[in-house]
Amino acid sequence: MVWYQENETYYCSLNPNLPFERCAAPGPEAKAVFLTCRPAQSCRSAFFATSENQLLAKNESVAFLDDARIECCGEPLDEAVRRRLAAGGMLCANFNHPRWRQAAAFCQKKSEKKRVHILAIGDVGSTLLTGLKLLGADVIDSIGICDLSEKVSARWEFEMNQIALPWCYDAFPPVDVVKPENLFDCDVFVFVASKGIPPVGSGVKDVRMAQFEANSAIVAHYARMARQKQFAGLFAVVSDPVDPLAKTAFLESNRNEDGKWDGQGLFAEQIQGFGLGVMNARAAYFAKKDPRFASFLTEGRSFGPHGQDLVIANSIEQYDDALSRELTQLTVTANLQMRALGYKPYVAPALSSGALSLLLTLRGDWHCGSVFLGGIYMGVKNRYTANGLQTEQLCLPDALFSRIQLAADNLAAIV
Repeated sequence: MVWYQENETYYCSLNPNLPFERCAAPGPEAKAVFLTCRPAQSCRSAFFATSENQLLAKNESVAFLDDARIECCGEPLDEAVRRRLAAGGMLCANFNHPRWRQAAAFCQKKSEKKRVHILAIGDVGSTLLTGLKLLGADVIDSIGICDLSEKVSARWEFEMNQIALPWCYDAFPPVDVVKPENLFDCDVFVFVASKGIPPVGSGVKDVRMAQFEANSAIVAHYARMARQKQFAGLFAVVSDPVDPLAKTAFLESNRNEDGKWDGQGLFAEQIQGFGLGVMNARAAYFAKKDPRFASFLTEGRSFGPHGQDLVIANSIEQYDDALSRELTQLTVTANLQMRALGYKPYVAPALSSGALSLLLTLRGDWHCGSVFLGGIYMGVKNRYTANGLQTEQLCLPDALFSRIQLAADNLAAIV
């Protein structure tokens, strides 16, 4: 362990050859960052570490969900670092990322109200917009909307700004129309664009993956635009399939004119997919209807993608693999039940995965979302803290972790 100092910031690392002045370990009140040296393309540029193993890990992966499964290297940490971890955790930045300083700064942004821009105001976008308008006044300053159709944008500006409390006309954030070239003049960009959803009755079993080819080209375009604009806010992916689209945004924003990865685009932790929220809510819906699944309501968790490889656990401490798989199947096929009724299943996703999860994110609260773990975006319980993105750590049974690992492997094979 080596401590370094640069101005008023202290760094500690297992690397003894960093280009900073060496120093003694500082007191607990000093600002300190742990510097790792991991592959920049498959590891986060900065995050909030809460355990020794997260700092000593060779690489990042879904093993970060269970501290005991992390493969570590190097010498033990010194007491100064251990005290910081015991006090709650510390910011960890990846020195191998070409913009690690900016990544650390992104983690430590202040929590003032945000300007939110939503791209595409269709069924999902308009429902999500309504949720943010009615529920987001504590964290949202204003909302900008953009759609291919100027009439659609004009309609929703007209509708939204006529939602008001009597004699309290500024209770909700105002909504205005944003030009495409100004989409990234905001703090939060919400990608809800979609080229087309297979119609009800089309017979398509996995609607989400059917959308990937078309939607990946769209998200890539806006990811490159975010790079050009040097966007410093949250890039939220709500369109299906959220997990591969989030990774596409990460990769495309970090490619130069020659198509090579250069790390000059969006940080991995700057992008989050919002699809797991509704799957978690659907599992709760079925758990309320069948007492066999009731443990999910107090002990359960959801992991993985918003699709076929979803992992629902009835309980962490009392995990029942057969029961969990049955509940998972009910959750995964819930959208087909709605389609069988003759309707597109978009209201619950737009609110549970979209508006509600986004608001929890902006408040710094725990929520369900897809974050970067070892080169993929995986749905987990997470939150943004004053020192970066934190993922929940659990003691995962082998059978449950095997399901999570399989989901991660299948996600890695997509993009």
